[in-house]
Amino acid sequence: MSGGPGGDARRRIPRTDALLREPRLTEAAGRLGTSVVKAAVREAQERARTGRIPPERIGDAAVALLPETAGGLRAVINATGVLLHTNLGRAALSAAARRAVAEASGPTDVELDLATGVRARRGRTALRALRDRVPSAAAVHVVNNGAAALVLAATALAVGKEIVISRGEMVEIGDGFRLPDLLVSTGARLREVGTTNRTTAADYAAAIGPGTGFVLKVHPSNFRMTGFTRGAGVGELAPLGVPVVVDIGSGLLAPHPLLPDEPDAGTQLRAGASLVTASGDKLLGGPQCGLVLGEADLVRRLSRHPLARALRVDKLTLAALEATLTGPPTPTAEALTADPAVLRARADRLASALAGYGVDVRSVESAATVGGGGAPGVTLPSAALSLPESCAAALRTGPTPVVGRLEAGRCLLDLRAVPPADDERLAAAVRSAAGG
Repeated sequence: MSGGPGGDARRRIPRTDALLREPRLTEAAGRLGTSVVKAAVREAQERARTGRIPPERIGDAAVALLPETAGGLRAVINATGVLLHTNLGRAALSAAARRAVAEASGPTDVELDLATGVRARRGRTALRALRDRVPSAAAVHVVNNGAAALVLAATALAVGKEIVISRGEMVEIGDGFRLPDLLVSTGARLREVGTTNRTTAADYAAAIGPGTGFVLKVHPSNFRMTGFTRGAGVGELAPLGVPVVVDIGSGLLAPHPLLPDEPDAGTQLRAGASLVTASGDKLLGGPQCGLVLGEADLVRRLSRHPLARALRVDKLTLAALEATLTGPPTPTAEALTADPAVLRARADRLASALAGYGVDVRSVESAATVGGGGAPGVTLPSAALSLPESCAAALRTGPTPVVGRLEAGRCLLDLRAVPPADDERLAAAVRSAAGG
């Protein structure tokens, strides 16, 4: 590598400590950490040593190599057509929830009454907001995810006792985790009743005895069983003399007109459920957490159990949950109710603009789903950009990662879960991927 007559460009490579004093890299070290910046500087120096860049460009190269944040997670555009994609973190938080998280990231009054200066109930305003959204619940509690809510109920109410459950509700909840294994791990015993496709209230009644902890109803949220089927409703089970715990899964707090078959917390409680458990990061559109709603004495038994301490949520989750409950419609709610005609107009406009850059793209009709174990079998009319299949990998690995889906040999970018404000970012990502 020559640096001119008789010279070696490698001798012009600045020292690491000199580069770290450059204002852009000094600022980045304060934002990302010195070790991250130093690694980028050394990579840029290595590129100069091997002749891939001139020594004068080392500073620019190091800046270009820096990540946007100190965390390893990358923000992506969800164009899969699955509103609550588990691999993409399920529900996107609203702007109000994100601001609440930022506000709560420093010292807060999470367990302090500022007026009196004494300890206060943890997360009291978030819990009050949850109670207000579900008036049928006499009390509420929040843990770190939906499975934890069910584990806490089993531990507090059924250790050494039986949980009566229909065979048709012994489900796998994802990633190989099965509900029966989860419940048995608490020290409870399972008493299966009925058959896979038909279970009656009489089946439950015959199994209930002195050793019964509670009856469990589980919504089979990630599949749907049709045909010769029968299930006992909460109203049939409530008079049996033992607590009825209902795991609704998807976190719907009240009935939704687009999801008539999806159970909601308020309806189940009014029907006689003693406790309802649900996830906060699904149809509610909030952060990952588990909701417990129901009778005051039972909720108190759960919230005061020693395990509750291990399952409690942090202040950031409480802040995001409260803002989700009290704030404007969430991205999940907006995507669920998006007008198909508006989606098609967006797809047409984007396709027309991208075609002007020579991109092989067309606007097509599409079918989106709720996902996240919610509303199985429900499809939502949508619109998508159809691109060559080869674009999929380039879109995922580009500066703005875009995740679509492959269908009939094409890469579809479904717009239902893409906020309109992200259309230009999506278009730029497509131009970059197609050009690459």
